[in-house]
Amino acid sequence: MSVHFRLIGTDLPGSTCGPAPTESGEYNSIHVGVQRGKEVVDMVAGDAQQAVFEFDVDVRNGKFSGPYVHGGSRERFIYLSWGELIYGHFKMFRRAKLQLDSLEPEACDDHTVEGCLGLTDAKGHPLCASVRPPKITWRVR
Repeated sequence: MSVHFRLIGTDLPGSTCGPAPTESGEYNSIHVGVQRGKEVVDMVAGDAQQAVFEFDVDVRNGKFSGPYVHGGSRERFIYLSWGELIYGHFKMFRRAKLQLDSLEPEACDDHTVEGCLGLTDAKGHPLCASVRPPKITWRVR
């Protein structure tokens, strides 16, 4: 069984933020990408209008699985990873866990699951920590 995911991130935080444990005291050239295994892919600049990520996820034994799905048997989630993109090298500094526990995997089979969320936290920084509704809106289409 397979499910197509489409994540739409709006309200990106911009290309810099601080404070940061860097020489300049801030993070620069901020990008966000979806994590596939240990690799961050499909990066989008932090000052873009929106970030859209599309990928397929398997459903096995009633659970989401595959390289885009992280966590153990009780907790499944997708990582959006934030980092600096300096000379083509991505250095991650935080992640958001998009929790999948409000979705029924078998009901999503052969559909598109669309997740919409803002990517800036209350302090104006890149969104991190666990993200569940109402911070993300899931729709099965």
